Amino acid sequence: MILRYFLIIAALFTTLVFAAMTDKAAYRIFNKEGKPDEYNSLLKAAQNADVVLFGELHNNPIAHWLQLELTQDLYQTAKNNLVLGAEMFEADNQLLLTEYLAGQISQKSFEDEARLWKNYATDYKPLVEFAKTNGLPFIATNIPRRYASAVFKGGTEALDSLSPEAQRYIVPLPISIDLTLPGYQAMLEMGAHSGGNPQNMPKAQAVKDATMAHFILKNLQKGKQFIHYNGAYHSNNYEGIVWYLKKQNPKLNILTISFAEQQNLQQLDEESKNLADFIICTPENMTKTH
Repeated sequence: MILRYFLIIAALFTTLVFAAMTDKAAYRIFNKEGKPDEYNSLLKAAQNADVVLFGELHNNPIAHWLQLELTQDLYQTAKNNLVLGAEMFEADNQLLLTEYLAGQISQKSFEDEARLWKNYATDYKPLVEFAKTNGLPFIATNIPRRYASAVFKGGTEALDSLSPEAQRYIVPLPISIDLTLPGYQAMLEMGAHSGGNPQNMPKAQAVKDATMAHFILKNLQKGKQFIHYNGAYHSNNYEGIVWYLKKQNPKLNILTISFAEQQNLQQLDEESKNLADFIICTPENMTKTH
């Protein structure tokens, strides 16, 4: 009887080991120290945050699927206190977005007139439609690209000549920019090889970060919870949007999520540790949305 029991346990162990070796995991979650974690831990932390910054890789399908999953799960507890927002929508398109969510204009009118990203239909439309179905606000947080382009060409001084109406769509001037932050320093080095004033590249990035933080705070009333979708580089290492949010409200409870692509998902690569509160790894050969 004992031998039979031992053989059953041994067979079960062998089966579990073989299953682990042959499993094709689509993603794995790690905490900032690089220790394996679970979705439920991420969800619990998100439920307790004032602002969730979901840093995506723009063409990663797992990122977009988990954005929708997390948003749906947050809605179960936050209900109508949940506010959605995204880098992918520019502030001067807020009226179009609001009118569409309210059913005042057709889907075709919205999609034809808004300057949507080319992967909108597969990656961001599900989030917009979720907001529409559940009567949730969706905030266009990004600076209009024409103004970011103006900063890239002529520095932040280019914003001073904008009309009062135009300035409604950017962070209030003057903009405080700390070019010593490591993320901006890296962009400064890239800018040195791009021609023109090398400082303008990180300044254009900072204007985007500051504007997104501005519109997040503007739409974060007491008792509300804000989930924001942005490229991971806008919130990695607790810089970018995080730095501007904390500058305005140091007590704000912010949860950051980032993505990394690795060949091996068994452990987090050293360079990806401390990118965010949670880092989600997907295989390097994961298919792309565009």
